[in-house]
Amino acid sequence: MNTILAAGKMAAGLIGHSHALVADAVESLADIFSSIVVWRGLVVASAPADAEHPYGHGKAEPIAAAIVATTLLLAAVGIALQAGREILYPKSGPAAFTLLVLLGVILIKEGLFRYVLREAATVGSSAVHTDAWHHRSDVITSLAAAIGISIALLGGKGYEAADDIAAIVAAGIIAWNGWRLLRPALDELMDTAPDYAVVDQIRKVAASIPEVDRVEKCVVRKMGYHYFVDMHVEVAPEMTVQRAHEIAHLVKDTVRTQIPSVRDVLVHIEPGR
Repeated sequence: MNTILAAGKMAAGLIGHSHALVADAVESLADIFSSIVVWRGLVVASAPADAEHPYGHGKAEPIAAAIVATTLLLAAVGIALQAGREILYPKSGPAAFTLLVLLGVILIKEGLFRYVLREAATVGSSAVHTDAWHHRSDVITSLAAAIGISIALLGGKGYEAADDIAAIVAAGIIAWNGWRLLRPALDELMDTAPDYAVVDQIRKVAASIPEVDRVEKCVVRKMGYHYFVDMHVEVAPEMTVQRAHEIAHLVKDTVRTQIPSVRDVLVHIEPGR
């Protein structure tokens, strides 16, 4: 779909003398690249753990998200530079049919954005979420180009640069979206703690186990779709090693059962006060 849209916008932009539409087509080509990167990232992230990657390959997912976000930033810079150059030199105004092309593209891309965003929420993937917002950024650039073309068509001579100015505005919005999406991917790569609600839920499940006096520490990190947990659990000081070992396994199994997104739990037993 992205390939068809990009080709259509590129052809319409070249034939209709709309540099904003050509720039929008370039941004759509970045969508194609991003979708390939996200797909490969998800494939790698779903691979099971092996000897070289004992914690699995989940980091491939935020790496893919970071690459896509960086692509957004680069596309924004490219669009802004191209539009800036076009403003400095006179050019003929865009053809009227380019506006119809953009309206059709906006409807299609907004539909794709809503669909992919729902899928991202379902699987809890930052890469898919980033890809969804890449579709929304395409809507923004197309909308900005449509506004610019409309002004150029209605204003006539002297308003030819309106679509280039709109493209620069859209580039700024795309750059902001790129940075907004890059930050969570970098946080995940740096093992930043997830939302407190996730940690609190894990602590409550562990604390609900009989003979667990207190969850003294709970550290959680995200790896792709899953969470890895390290926790310190306090039990009665006089408890046997055998029983403490059984409780540790019970805590681990219960947390993983009640919270399927938790892949593994490392439980350290400590004597209670």
